[in-house]
Amino acid sequence: MSLNTAEIAQASKLDGARRDALHFIDGAFTTGSTGRSWQNRSPIDNSVIGLVHEAGEAEVDAAVTAARRALTGEWGRMSVEARCTLLGAVADEINRRFDEFLAAECLDTGKPVSLASHIDIPRGAANFKMFTDVIKTVSTEFFPTPTPDGTGAINYALRKPKGVIGVISPWNLPLLLMTWKVGPALACGNTVVVKPSEETPLTTTLLGEVMNAVGMPKGVFNVVHGFGPNSAGEFLTRHKGVDAITFTGETRTGEAIMKAAADGVRPVSFELGGKNAAIVFADADLDKAIEGTMRSAFANCGQVCLGTERVYVQRPVFEDFVARLKAGAEGLKLGHPEDKGVTLGPLVSQEHRDKVLSYYRKAVEEGAIVVTGGGIPEMPAHLAEGAWVQPTIWTGLPETAAVVREEIFGPCCHIQPFDTEEEAIHLANDTPYGLACAVWTENLSRAHRVAARMEVGLCWVNSWFLRDLRTPFGGSKASGIGREGGLHSLEFYTELSNVCIKL
Repeated sequence: MSLNTAEIAQASKLDGARRDALHFIDGAFTTGSTGRSWQNRSPIDNSVIGLVHEAGEAEVDAAVTAARRALTGEWGRMSVEARCTLLGAVADEINRRFDEFLAAECLDTGKPVSLASHIDIPRGAANFKMFTDVIKTVSTEFFPTPTPDGTGAINYALRKPKGVIGVISPWNLPLLLMTWKVGPALACGNTVVVKPSEETPLTTTLLGEVMNAVGMPKGVFNVVHGFGPNSAGEFLTRHKGVDAITFTGETRTGEAIMKAAADGVRPVSFELGGKNAAIVFADADLDKAIEGTMRSAFANCGQVCLGTERVYVQRPVFEDFVARLKAGAEGLKLGHPEDKGVTLGPLVSQEHRDKVLSYYRKAVEEGAIVVTGGGIPEMPAHLAEGAWVQPTIWTGLPETAAVVREEIFGPCCHIQPFDTEEEAIHLANDTPYGLACAVWTENLSRAHRVAARMEVGLCWVNSWFLRDLRTPFGGSKASGIGREGGLHSLEFYTELSNVCIKL
């Protein structure tokens, strides 16, 4: 059932607080035909934010059909300049409605306003403009080719949109990571069907309003809500009308999507799980290393794919480092996103809290020394039902322990001493994952030497989460396939065709 503007406003904000998440298909909001929905609950206090309507095969098919139709309509005929102007308007409209996006993102995730207002919303908007700059300046190939008759030929490449892109985005940075895919996909002339995480549907839905406000042609941007197996996620990845699939999330889910994409030999771009390491050498600036590791272990309540869960510290500074990181963790302030001075929010859901707490228990069972945390914090009565956990630090576990081997995705880390550079490199690389790492040293030669041997897609030296959006981003080993960012995104979202002309 499609809704008009007044009905959308009523559905999206009932009783002054409730916000329902509807599908956005072919330029219109709809509850769909399944009659199924679920409660979107706030991780802050477990209150009901609103209902999320579940898409069935009919809704996914309608979205893919609309996206396919748009490829041959106004959008498909639009010049690069006009397309980029429209995407720039999308960025401007997100910024104009900054407070609405900020409120929705904080409702869904529980993250502090101070974090979302500086990273999630500005970066979410910037992703549209950044990729328009890339597509307007990218070049292709040209080769003069000799021929036996002496007249020659010329060969040149054309960059074409890939088609309908299925976008499955995660819950930890919902707007930022969704637009990180949608921005380049649209800049290249594709159309998209987005399936946001069932945990965080609001900002993706709100982006549909932005698309209509700036005059985006119908069918270019579509949103369907649902779960994975036997729901919108599976229906989207198996749909024959989807030309390519991009996904950020768990490695296990990526494996299932890859199997679905094999039917039709459709390309995939995955950023998957990680068990990222930090290496702190004795010659590091400990002030920098502590500040960086505090952010990499605890920012966004540890729910960052690039975050640090394994910390290796050279033995001469091990005790000092542990003591200082403990003090930092205990100085974090948990609370409502809007409260002044809050630096740590809740986990995204009660279900995810159960998972994280299971690892907290497992660490103790396996013999960990709990330096700090390890449980549920005492919160004020109005927040007591939220998905809160303590920031947690362990030492004393072997490298075979579950909390050292497996991704937890919570505000926690294990700290292990090492003696030699070779030992540190071995420990850091001894994982099936290969997403990111951080190396802390003031020795320039060592920095280059160690960084070159890290089996990861992204290695920071004396920093963390410092990103130039033009650089390649992605994981190795079980952490992903492909690279995003700058020209590297264009490699996935376009097809290169060669034109050969005999002179």
